[in-house]
Order: sequence, then C-alpha cells, then structure tokens
Amino acid sequence: MVDNMMSIRFLSKSENESFARVAVAAFVSQIDPTVEEITDVKTAVSEAVTNCILHGYGEGEGIIEIEAKLIKNEIIITVIDNGFGIEDIEQAREPLFTTRPDLERAGMGFTVMETFMDSIEIYSEKGKGTKIIMKKSFSLC
Repeated sequence: MVDNMMSIRFLSKSENESFARVAVAAFVSQIDPTVEEITDVKTAVSEAVTNCILHGYGEGEGIIEIEAKLIKNEIIITVIDNGFGIEDIEQAREPLFTTRPDLERAGMGFTVMETFMDSIEIYSEKGKGTKIIMKKSFSLC
C-alpha cells in the first residue's frame, strides 16, 4: 500500500536536472530522513536524469518523467525517458563504460546510482527508451 506518491514531467534540458533532484528530495523529506540519506537520493536522481539527457536524447530533446512512491520507510523512484534506449544494459552498468567518450565525466552514472541506492533495476528497448527503478529504505528515528 502506497503512503504517498508524486509524478513530474519536464523537458530533457540540463537546467532541469537540479529541479528534479530538489523535487524528489522535498518529497522524501516528509519521512524525516537524515541529511546523508537525502544526499544519497539527490545524487542518484541527478545521475539518472543526467543519463536521460545525455544518453537518452543526446543532442535532441524529449520528456523525462519521474514518479516517486513512499511505502513506510522506503522510497521507490522511477525515471523514464522515451529516447534512444540502451543496446546492452549489462555493458552499460560497467564502470567507465560510455557511449559518449566526448564528455568529461562519463561512464559512472549507473555505478553512482547503485552506490547510493539499495537497488536499481534498468529496463530499456533500443529506439523506445529507458526506465530506471531505484529503491532506498530509510532508518526511522
């Protein structure tokens, strides 16, 4: 049973990455997480949205959707794009692998998400987009 949920949609513009990060952090703050837990969520959301912008849509533009659900002391965050999709998810999860070697800090997005969240699932179809589901449980004070 979901205790609360929210959904936002926005253009895949780099300036919207900080908006997404802050929106999800504000939403999760209602269960009173620690500063470290909020930072973890913000970092993972930032990486997921950045992946959508840089790899999902590349030089083009599209819509990114974020859904967040609170269930007791857990948040489930789903980040969706309808972009290029990922050809080989296992390869994409490897640290330092990138489809954009022209970018300065490429190849660590999924590794960062996996580091800061309890679990991530990646679903993708070439030419149709990608869905990332991230989960994190919080210590209740």
